[in-house]
Amino acid sequence: MEAKEEKYRVILVDDEPVILRSLKVAVPWDDLNLEIVGEARNGEQALKLVRELAPHMIISDIRMPGIDGITLMKEVLAEDQKRLFIFISGYGEFEYAREALREGAFDYLLKPIDHEELIEMIQRAKRTLEKQMENEKLLHSVQVLSLLARERMFAEFIEGNQGQSPLQHMRWLENSELQQPYFMAVIQLDHYMKLNERWTPEERRLWLFAIRNILGEWSLDHGALTVFPFHAGEWVLLFPSSLSGSKESLGSDVIRQIKINTKLSCSIGFSQTTSGMEQLSEAYQSAAKALYQRFYSDQEGVFVDSNQELVATREGKYPKHLETVLLESIRTLNKERMLASFDETKQYIEDQAFSKEMAERVIVELTVVLYRQFEHMNLLLEWSLEGLLQELHSLGTLNDIFETLKSNFGKWLMESRENQSKENVQTVIAKTQEYIANNYHKDLSIEEVSELADLSISHFCLLFKQVTGLTFLEYLTQCRIEKAKYILKNSQVKVYQVAPLVGYQDPRYFTQVFKKVTGMTPTEYREEEA
Repeated sequence: MEAKEEKYRVILVDDEPVILRSLKVAVPWDDLNLEIVGEARNGEQALKLVRELAPHMIISDIRMPGIDGITLMKEVLAEDQKRLFIFISGYGEFEYAREALREGAFDYLLKPIDHEELIEMIQRAKRTLEKQMENEKLLHSVQVLSLLARERMFAEFIEGNQGQSPLQHMRWLENSELQQPYFMAVIQLDHYMKLNERWTPEERRLWLFAIRNILGEWSLDHGALTVFPFHAGEWVLLFPSSLSGSKESLGSDVIRQIKINTKLSCSIGFSQTTSGMEQLSEAYQSAAKALYQRFYSDQEGVFVDSNQELVATREGKYPKHLETVLLESIRTLNKERMLASFDETKQYIEDQAFSKEMAERVIVELTVVLYRQFEHMNLLLEWSLEGLLQELHSLGTLNDIFETLKSNFGKWLMESRENQSKENVQTVIAKTQEYIANNYHKDLSIEEVSELADLSISHFCLLFKQVTGLTFLEYLTQCRIEKAKYILKNSQVKVYQVAPLVGYQDPRYFTQVFKKVTGMTPTEYREEEA
């Protein structure tokens, strides 16, 4: 069934029935994986058939009553330039044949027809069609890849990793539109930590997928440059600076759409205007700083970075000495000392009789500093800083706030400490390596494998690289190419059939990857190993 669907469609056009019969029986159409889907006796009939049957190839007499072959070709190619014409012409029609080639014919054949020459010509035409199909598949693959790559590339720039990015050669994807001034919006689901505890993994995937779709449609209608998820429960949108006067209305509309469609509340922070891809990290910090204001608000809202620093006063009141102890406990992964220091900090705030506003400012600044220390040590966290601040804001008492800080920072510190155990890390990564070895031929995603390891994507990436020396994608590619080498060496499976066996749906892309890794094409490798 599959081979039939993949056959190239051919229409034969000639006003002489004997020529049509000859063409049908003299060429091994099935062997060439071609199918005659229609016959016409003149140009008018042929044009009608082309529009009905959408053939890939037309073999036609050049001189016919009514619409001649060249006029027919001009009409057809004006509608689809990829269709191929082979003309049959008499000895006295050289000028017509030359004109046909100038107008875009694939080739022409003189009467009386040499069937071997015709078969060779049809084979060349078929190879051209195959190349066209491969190029279309490759273009589709590049388009899909570019959507995935742009998100990962944006994330790397936001995280400040652009110097180490393996995607530098793909900067052309987005750099042109970001050379113009733009601003960023960061959208954060309110109380995401509590929602995540309530949702099953499947429910979480469905909710986040639904919100991604809502934001995708909304961004198309409102002039956003792009939208993509960043942290858990958080999405990033980029807008051209021409919309900077509409931040409040844009933000309010996003919040309204999410609430209408999901009944969930969210808040949105807008950055200042900047330009250039290198400024993505700065734009994110600006939008995130705007979102810190959510800590002081009683409900979801739109927050804009006005360039006013959110810094607690240090006039003898900010507990710098306790901040130092807390930072040191994180650096040494000392959970007990960290918990005790949190208790001391709570007592300090009570003893100083801080106002509610001052206590909030101290807690926000302290939380930001400690969170950044985790990031600095590459102890990557599941939740965003803004999500943690929102969670703290939802709590009513100082005691509840500090219990939540102790619970979350304590959990993250313990996870980090446990992951320092080499044996534990080796066991977890070995499990994922075995899974990759058994599933390399599928469309494996990093989300799927990190979920198997019961780790966040960022933490999984860090540990996988530490243990294997390779990124997940590098390791998966290496595994696939090793399997491909074994198949090529020990079987006669055609190269284009090897590709899907090792996880590549596009044979041409498989060949490119194989050559990049081994220095040879699959065919060259097979010949060398023979």
